[in-house]
Amino acid sequence: MKSTIRNLIDSVIRIYCNGQSVSLPDDFEYDLHPPKETQHGDLSCNVAFRLAKITRQKPAEIAAQLKPLLEQKAGKDSPIAKIEIAGNAFFNFYLHKKDLGSVLLQIHDQEKNYGRTKSGAGKKVILEFVSANPTGPLTIAHGRQAAVGDCLARILKFTGHEVYAEYYLNDAGRQMMLLSKSVWARYNELLGMEMSFPEDGYQGSYIRDIARDIIEKEKKEGLLREPEEKAVEYCGHYAVKHLMHCIEEDLAKMGVHFDHYFSEKTLYAKKSVEHALQVLKDKGCLFEEEGALWFRSTSLGDDKDRVVRKSTGEYTYLAPDIAYHLSKYERGYNMLVNLWGPDHHGYIPRLKAACQALGYAPEAIHIGIVQLTTLFRKGQPVRMSTRAGEFVTLRELYDEVGVDATRFFFVMRRQESHLDFDLDLAKAQSQENPVYYLQYAHARIASLLKFSGQNVTNKVDLNLLSSPEEAELIGCLSQFPDFLDQASKSLEPYRLADYLRQVAACFHKFYSCHRIVTEDQPLTKARLLLADATRVVLRNGLELLGISQPESM
Repeated sequence: MKSTIRNLIDSVIRIYCNGQSVSLPDDFEYDLHPPKETQHGDLSCNVAFRLAKITRQKPAEIAAQLKPLLEQKAGKDSPIAKIEIAGNAFFNFYLHKKDLGSVLLQIHDQEKNYGRTKSGAGKKVILEFVSANPTGPLTIAHGRQAAVGDCLARILKFTGHEVYAEYYLNDAGRQMMLLSKSVWARYNELLGMEMSFPEDGYQGSYIRDIARDIIEKEKKEGLLREPEEKAVEYCGHYAVKHLMHCIEEDLAKMGVHFDHYFSEKTLYAKKSVEHALQVLKDKGCLFEEEGALWFRSTSLGDDKDRVVRKSTGEYTYLAPDIAYHLSKYERGYNMLVNLWGPDHHGYIPRLKAACQALGYAPEAIHIGIVQLTTLFRKGQPVRMSTRAGEFVTLRELYDEVGVDATRFFFVMRRQESHLDFDLDLAKAQSQENPVYYLQYAHARIASLLKFSGQNVTNKVDLNLLSSPEEAELIGCLSQFPDFLDQASKSLEPYRLADYLRQVAACFHKFYSCHRIVTEDQPLTKARLLLADATRVVLRNGLELLGISQPESM
């Protein structure tokens, strides 16, 4: 039904633009959504405002020209009962009741596929997220990146994108050496040997646990008889293997899936860094100065040129990152999405410049920042200090509040905004808890359908769903594909979480105003179809957020 009206508007836009001798840009879009107030119709459209930016006419003048064209093109068999212009330029469409309710038939027929689109067809996406250094357990900061990234991967797949989820494993460089030396120092300490702890080493209790595991595995003081360089290397290798096992276990328990863990070490083993720098050199993007090799990133939007190889011959952090992103390009991906923590904000321009230099169009590169999370208990922030080894792990969080609450709270706000995570609210079994509110709506409908003792059918009289609450709920359900496309295009899963809360609110309002199972069988059948359509939307949406859909609570 909405697609029919959108096709009508598109045809009228073409007529109007031909008359004005103007061409629409490829990215021209307009909104077609149910209005906030049901008395303003069933669908509202802002196309006149969008056209005004192109034709330089006033929106009201454009709306006045479009209205008779819309009415003429609609014809007698159109689902549109009436078209009004509101606020001088907004189009409000009033639909025949049976056509308004036709979305319920669509939901009933499509079930788990309702909301699925092909808007991302042809886009081969590599989505990199979390990518935490294997130097400690996943923290709540990594947890938010994991939840956002996994939800985004699910949404992108549902909207037609080909998605490959990847974790970039920083298993080379200075941080790995600090990890190795930290474990080696604790190993010696546990065996009664004096050894100074490395400056900036990792002080968390997990380091001592890893050292103790090594001692127990060796069953003797074996590493003390090895050359120190070899012993330190062994400690680092063991620590990375142990920590990655823990990281993968945490991610699996959170329902977060990766197609591949890409090791930084392989970039050096395959001489990929040298290859990437040669590609940039061949493109004229490198120059030498004072013995160092520089990337000419200012020509591509960065604020200054960047060193990729120091005068000592050592590579900077940027060099392997360029090589890694060249590997994405060479693997055939035409859309790159990276989700990073806020400490990487200043790194974005240089990496975007590198990607463009390698051959990516600027619009194919998307680097998002996932802001930090502050935990609150009883209204007070939970204090943390990563340097001192005092932090709340992701495992501690989901063990306390559950995976469903953890995932939903992490994605219910825009990821670029700081998140206050209320532990007490996340555990509350009340409608103030947003994830409980959604799951309760789903469970209430499942119980209702079971209580009715009837099979939901699409052979109903849609004209019976005539109350404002029913119209509002139907309009809300019809927006599911639109919100998914918005979340997909903006790469913001919070839009889906916010939408599902609107669905639940509309359903609870409808449920409180109207009995669903009554002696009036035709009305009961129509309302059961409406309730079941709500269940389908909640179920599909919660599945995309990686959250369970209980049938009883």
